[in-house]
Amino acid sequence: MGIFNKLPDDVQEVDVVIAGGGTTACVVASRLADAYPDLSILMIEGGQNNADNPTIAHPAFFLAHLAPGSTTNLFYKTNKSAAMADRELILPSGGVLGGGSSTNFMMYSRAQKSDFDAWGVPGWSGVDMLPYIKKTETYHGKDEKGIHGHDGPIHVSRGSHNSERLEDEFIASAAKVGWSEVEDVQDMEIVNAVGRAYRYISPDGKRQDAATCYLHPLLNDGKHPNLHVLVETQAKRILFDYNRAVGVEIRPNPAFGGDASAVKTVKARRLVVASCGACGTPALLERSGVGDPKVLQTAGIPVVASAPGVGNGYEDHHLLTYPYHNSLDATDTLDALVYGRMGTPQELITQGHPMLGWNGQEVQGKARPTDAEAAALGHEFKAAWDREFKDHPEKPMVIFTALGGFPGNPNLAPGGPGSPGLAAATFTVYPFSRGHIHIRGPRLEDPLDFDTGFFGDEGGLDIKKHIWAYKKQREIMRRMPSYRGEVAACHPPFAPDSKAAITKFDGPLPADVPDIEYTPEDDAVLEKWLRANVSTTWHSLGTCKMAPRELNGVVDANLGVYGVKGLKIADMSVVPKNVAANTNNTALAIGEKAADIFIKELGQALA
Repeated sequence: MGIFNKLPDDVQEVDVVIAGGGTTACVVASRLADAYPDLSILMIEGGQNNADNPTIAHPAFFLAHLAPGSTTNLFYKTNKSAAMADRELILPSGGVLGGGSSTNFMMYSRAQKSDFDAWGVPGWSGVDMLPYIKKTETYHGKDEKGIHGHDGPIHVSRGSHNSERLEDEFIASAAKVGWSEVEDVQDMEIVNAVGRAYRYISPDGKRQDAATCYLHPLLNDGKHPNLHVLVETQAKRILFDYNRAVGVEIRPNPAFGGDASAVKTVKARRLVVASCGACGTPALLERSGVGDPKVLQTAGIPVVASAPGVGNGYEDHHLLTYPYHNSLDATDTLDALVYGRMGTPQELITQGHPMLGWNGQEVQGKARPTDAEAAALGHEFKAAWDREFKDHPEKPMVIFTALGGFPGNPNLAPGGPGSPGLAAATFTVYPFSRGHIHIRGPRLEDPLDFDTGFFGDEGGLDIKKHIWAYKKQREIMRRMPSYRGEVAACHPPFAPDSKAAITKFDGPLPADVPDIEYTPEDDAVLEKWLRANVSTTWHSLGTCKMAPRELNGVVDANLGVYGVKGLKIADMSVVPKNVAANTNNTALAIGEKAADIFIKELGQALA
């Protein structure tokens, strides 16, 4: 039938209900519809349709989704945390059809094969997952190892614009600290290397989100009349008959003018799939009576199934960005375009400006310290290093990205909003810290109990990763010919007489400039600053883990929720251990794997 924002009278009962319309959900829905065109499928998305939205279609406008008042992202508010200088965080998450793939920064970044092996789940190893990863993509780069896909729905390319100057400078500078350039930094194995960025952008410069690439073609081809998408509608709770999921209770989303009191029920004859993301799925389960009995009792929810792992074990990557004074030109960064110095958005679209097909992220590197550098971070860190990293040389500790743009408040940019920005982004992977996300009451409006856990790990190991990362990225950036010093407002306030003091320069530094020496006092300043500035990488995962039930797992290897029947989960909440990558690729691959599981199980039931 297509996309609608009110439940039609003739779609009150379907075979499969998918609660959520994000990245993984779009993959699952499209693959199920293709496999079984006669099967009626209803996807329920709380946000709006993503089609014909220029801020989604044109990559350069991605920052619009983080702006105050954005209707394409959800903004979760966290608890205050002493580990983050008593701050609350606002954590964005995709709130439109296509989820995060419609609003993210579009970096093509793949987990290491060993990340999947570490999950320890039969059928989900690196070897098992590679075919699903390849199935998602049409890769427009060299593929000498045969590890990329070439006929999938999503195009992966360099986009329609790049800054060779920024790329060449960063790559040459990275080589001076021992990280060489490779053709494919996303080969799922390499570490201590950098590569020119590929992106979820087509060669003609359009965003490659899951809704546009998987879902909309089926909705528009006239061959899938039983695939239905209900937008601007929230899933309140999953309905059970004893312990079997039989439907979903829904309501119009008041954020888009809907009547929140107009609650309806849609029944599922065969399967309910929860796919609201790592932040949304735990709340949906808990409102439905599936979760930790203590949490449910506090929220006033009757227990359907005890699942203590729901909402626990939250993980994210920890992000810091560092801008620099520079001598770059307007076409080397996104700033002039984004802040109107090149024309209005409509003028740029009408012109077909090639910079619209760019995300400003030019080089990505996966890196780890040497054993000596790890030992210098302290005895506790060295012990953790020996346990988690030393015998796994394919595991990076930090992902670095060279940015052609000013991150953060544009009023802090040295030349004002729109002046050329240069920055390094660093996020640490495999965090030791864990958080949680739980409901406090039965209503969708009730505030969440959300603790990211950032920098809260015992022994302070996660912050030591960022101490190393800060020093390493600074050495790379200060060796770039366009470098002219640090932007003081966005770096730690080291003492003026410190060798680490923030300085502005009139020209590039000498080729043989020595590394900065940091004192214990400098490290204390750096740690305090990191706690006051660390933020989310929008890579939430692990809140309904695929693991044994006795280890607080929520789903089994076939994504079935323990303790109930007819309910599956398919999103990043099921990830049992973290991945060394931006998470969009993993979300797509989980969608392909989940669809394969569901197709086989439904096929057996239909036989």
